[in-house]
Amino acid sequence: MDPIQPPTENYANPNTCFFHVLFKGAALAFYILSALFVDNFVIIFVVTVFLAALDFWVVKNVSGRILVGLRWWNEIDDMGESVWKFESLDQESLARLNKKDSWLFWWSLYLTAAAWIILAVFSLIRFQADYLLVVAVCLSLSLANIIGFTKCRKDAKKQFQQFATQTLASQVTSTIQSAFSVV
Repeated sequence: MDPIQPPTENYANPNTCFFHVLFKGAALAFYILSALFVDNFVIIFVVTVFLAALDFWVVKNVSGRILVGLRWWNEIDDMGESVWKFESLDQESLARLNKKDSWLFWWSLYLTAAAWIILAVFSLIRFQADYLLVVAVCLSLSLANIIGFTKCRKDAKKQFQQFATQTLASQVTSTIQSAFSVV
């Protein structure tokens, strides 16, 4: 090892990263390879959607919290309206998150959705509406996580900006008050 070369940053949560990618890859691989080995559409549909649902759950409830410190969910309020709820770590904790973990989280989310879109195009070109249904379900689960986590990240940034503005305003106010109280 060269003492001049800086050490490379490793994944802080390799098991979480592994499972974050495992279910995405499993759903995609099963869907792509199933045409070679399975002749039953129902089995292809059920297994692929089950793996995509496992991926959705793992990303939403486990890897999102651990890798990027974000969590989202959607509730229906008393008026019957959909309300998005977001949780995030405080800014200090978010700043300490591993950059490689975060990079893997975001890129795998986007690349998986891109792969499902490409598979949808292939299904359209081959005029396979039934396989397009499988891809549409998997793509919708993938997009739900992308939308949820993107909104959550924006909400976390907005909360931090509000906190910083309030802190700055209170410091300015206390400085002005102390300046006038001395006189």
